[in-house]
Amino acid sequence: MIYAGIDWATRAHEVAVVDTRGERIARRAVSNSGAGLAELVDWLIGLAGEAGQVQVAIEVPHGAVVETLLERGIAVFACNPKQLDRFRDRFSVPGAKDDSLDALVLANSLRTDCHAFRSIRMDDADTIILREWSRMADELSAERTRLTNRLIEQLRRFFPQALSLTDDCGRAWFLDLMEAVPTPAKAATVRARVVAAILKRHRIRKHSADSVLKALRVQSVQVAAGTTEAACAHIALLTQRLRLVSEQWTGARKRIEELLTPQGHVEPTDAEVLRSMPGLGVLICGTLLGEAGALLAQRDYRALRALAGIAPVTRRSGKSRRVVMRKACHGRLRRAIYHWARVAAQCDPHWKSRYAEYRARGHSHGRACRGLGDRLLKVALAMLENRTLYDRSKFTMELQTA
Repeated sequence: MIYAGIDWATRAHEVAVVDTRGERIARRAVSNSGAGLAELVDWLIGLAGEAGQVQVAIEVPHGAVVETLLERGIAVFACNPKQLDRFRDRFSVPGAKDDSLDALVLANSLRTDCHAFRSIRMDDADTIILREWSRMADELSAERTRLTNRLIEQLRRFFPQALSLTDDCGRAWFLDLMEAVPTPAKAATVRARVVAAILKRHRIRKHSADSVLKALRVQSVQVAAGTTEAACAHIALLTQRLRLVSEQWTGARKRIEELLTPQGHVEPTDAEVLRSMPGLGVLICGTLLGEAGALLAQRDYRALRALAGIAPVTRRSGKSRRVVMRKACHGRLRRAIYHWARVAAQCDPHWKSRYAEYRARGHSHGRACRGLGDRLLKVALAMLENRTLYDRSKFTMELQTA
């Protein structure tokens, strides 16, 4: 058996190989290219004799290096950068650091402390596609929020009364309205039928044409010459980008929903089981299955709650004992669990009462949502294990009994 450590880089990777006694038997740098990675794999297999006799440690648990190694049957293990920093202290007391040393530390640490590393497995194609679409949807949502905030800032410069019409200025009907009525001067002359046609086209019943015109015709702020023209030009650009981003976000959401509803399954799929739970919509379900699909398939509750950041961290020393929030976690999973718990507490009586219990104990909103998310995750894994859908009546009976 040989152990290899790879210090990942963008152009060239430093590789160190040790034997079972910890003696370095080889080292080299390989380019980050198809030919370079293929040469790396052939070299490692040549040193060991066969792929099953090679174990590789690396910090970055994804990318072409990892996929090339796994494809050839080499076992790959990931090490957290903070762990590597601690392992490095065993080899360099003064704190020296360079790429070749990091590769050697990774290789030797894998040899002596394999239990501290995480084994990497290749995800199936559907999981990889779902994860990418889920991340794209998140990026598009964040981009839409940024563009909407910039639109609001421009309207505040010269047309603040328009902001009273909606809480979401990125909605299609509001953008159409701003194109038809871009300035306070235009609001004073526009006809009611123009506004009514926009509201009818987008099926807006909250407002009437008269109420919209009344809001837009409120006395506006005084601005310097040229401010209105400049802001209108900026808004025109933002409107075009908002329409495109909104269209792309809608397409991403539809694609995620298609990936979550495969055809031809007799038993409920993992996606169907999860989506039957309260508070768990398309986007959150896509995030859970895309980012933690392997752990969900293994039904590994302890690893899931740690990865999602809902498992607290205990710090005890002598008589001192503190329980704090876990910060070393997967950010997207943490947000997904938080929103799952928050929505479940709003729409389901059972989880709403659970949330109220946490708050009654003095927990903050965030702490209560983490506790609620922990319980939701445990119930979800039990349902996945038994291949059963969520039965609201069981929790309703429990609530009535209590």
